[in-house]
Amino acid sequence: MSISLQTTLVLIPLLPLAAAILAGLFRNQVGRVGSHVVAILGVALSFALSIWVLFQQIYAGLDTVNITIYTWMVAGGVHFQVGFLVDHLTSLVMCVVTFVSLMVHIYTVGYMRDDPGYQRFFSYIALFTFSMLMLVMANNFLQLFFGWEAVGLVSYLLIGFWFDKESAIAANLKAFLVNRVGDFGFLLGIAAVLLTFGSLDYADVFGQASTAVEQTISIPGGIEWNALTFICVCLFIGAMGKSAQAPLHVWLPDSMEGPTPISALIHAATMVTAGIFMVARMSPLFEFSDAALSFVMLIGAVTALSMGLIGIVQNDIKRVIAYSTLSQLGYMTVALGVSAYSAAIFHLMTHAFFKALLFLGAGSVIIALHHRQDLRFMGGLWKHMPVTWITAWVGTLALVGMPFFAGFYSKDVIIEAVADSQRWGSEFAYFAVVAGVLVTAIYSFRLLYLIFHGKERFEVRHDAGDQPPDGIVPHAPKESPLVITIPLVLLAIPSVVIGWLTIEPVLFGGWLDDSIMVMPENNVLAVVGEHFHGATDMARHAVTTLPFWLMTAGFMLSTLIYLFRPSIADTIRKRMPFWYRLLDHKYYFDEFYQKVFARGSIRLGRNLWHKADAGFIDDGVVNGSVRLVQWVAARVRRWQTGFLYDYAFVMIIGLIGILALWVTMAPGS
Repeated sequence: MSISLQTTLVLIPLLPLAAAILAGLFRNQVGRVGSHVVAILGVALSFALSIWVLFQQIYAGLDTVNITIYTWMVAGGVHFQVGFLVDHLTSLVMCVVTFVSLMVHIYTVGYMRDDPGYQRFFSYIALFTFSMLMLVMANNFLQLFFGWEAVGLVSYLLIGFWFDKESAIAANLKAFLVNRVGDFGFLLGIAAVLLTFGSLDYADVFGQASTAVEQTISIPGGIEWNALTFICVCLFIGAMGKSAQAPLHVWLPDSMEGPTPISALIHAATMVTAGIFMVARMSPLFEFSDAALSFVMLIGAVTALSMGLIGIVQNDIKRVIAYSTLSQLGYMTVALGVSAYSAAIFHLMTHAFFKALLFLGAGSVIIALHHRQDLRFMGGLWKHMPVTWITAWVGTLALVGMPFFAGFYSKDVIIEAVADSQRWGSEFAYFAVVAGVLVTAIYSFRLLYLIFHGKERFEVRHDAGDQPPDGIVPHAPKESPLVITIPLVLLAIPSVVIGWLTIEPVLFGGWLDDSIMVMPENNVLAVVGEHFHGATDMARHAVTTLPFWLMTAGFMLSTLIYLFRPSIADTIRKRMPFWYRLLDHKYYFDEFYQKVFARGSIRLGRNLWHKADAGFIDDGVVNGSVRLVQWVAARVRRWQTGFLYDYAFVMIIGLIGILALWVTMAPGS
């Protein structure tokens, strides 16, 4: 392997890291302009080098690269090292991450231009990109865990970026705590890998996977678990936290408290897809555990359908898109569960473009309405913001699965793969992903209509003041500047064409065969491929399929209700109060966690403080020792009479005691 290739691979993550250091630690020296220049330049160079690696793989026959950069410790024969595994899976995700991150960096110049934390923000997002690249490029579990925790830490800083806002601080703390729950399982899984295989290197572990099929692990309680099932379930619990799968999903909607560029960065191509990438990378382990795969599939199915339903009743523009992200992550997870790992990665890629587009489009709307986010006070914005309006339609059509758009190809392949799966629970998963098509269309077109169509539900009042109430804006909305609209256009292009261009090589051309292992009996994509006759024919054939007609039904239903007869929505809400409250309260997950875990932890802490800290330590040990010394001193001081014969008497008694002890302990006594 040439030195230049190794240097290239090292530079890809280090360039964003260097940019983060310059923009953060040297922000006073480089200034506001310098901070965004170095951050954008660092990520742009990283993207260019990622494209170069992908080009080498496609046209120059570059094989899988597995190199160790640095070994920092060897203990018990286990090597703890920093290294890179760059295969087709890695290069694809690297390009997606760096491109979306670059668009977010450019967009941030316009969105955060008046924020006092401008340089700090660029430092954080560049550091986030570095962390994600270290996770994606890792060739061992130790580096994977480093990247995993680093993206969690930086997301904590980004969600709570506006630290003087109480809701933002609550949201970043919530994200941090929920992710710690998942990371506990993730760490257990890595420990079980080390215990079972004696190594943390991917190549060593994957090479031994087939020999550990019958091996068991004893867990507390004397229960014997299949080792691979235990490892896979624990690793997936980590993915449930990072990729926001139910019931560990509650942090993601609240993370909307952060600035909008972060919503796009966290929820499009980076942090929340880390769990999807990780499970796909671990396919050589998951393929040996049908139980773990069924668990993955059912969790994904529940998330895909239930989170989409919540999106229908949300009124915050960013939260609707957040629940859409949860639902689409559920689709990816279902694909993983039926062994269609390539389909999950394909949907990860297409989703990254159109979901980043929708989030950044939402940010453009928020700017135009002076940081108002309530859908009930929008409407009619298409004539004020034509570029944002058109790109929002592009992103929405990709999301709902309109034929020829990117989301159509990736989502329909997942649905077909689930239909062909014989895995336990696949019937329910198929129902969930098919019903999810209807739900996705309803909340997606509802969002479009409430923002851009119908009558204007806001009032322009030039004397509104600095903090006008909802529905009042101090200036008429207008299109965002080029620094915001150019990233929207650049993201809209792949949202249309990337699925049509790449479905054949990625899913049916063996592009990911060097990265993903699927047993022949589990290869549902091979069955789907038997009926694939090209991207164009697939789009033409779509009009005869159930998902297309469900998408059309959702479009017509949303059009009728939210464009022509808004009173229908109010009537449904009044006639179905239980279901509306259930969805509006997000199935009461937050209330349950608050009452059981948050209040329970507070109650436990207060009891420990009252009985252990204040009662035992303070009152018992500390104050008790003081009282003991006082009690002993009160009695001993009676001997302090000041008379010589009293002291002589005590000395004689002491001497007699010492002699008696010596005689007793002397040999032969």
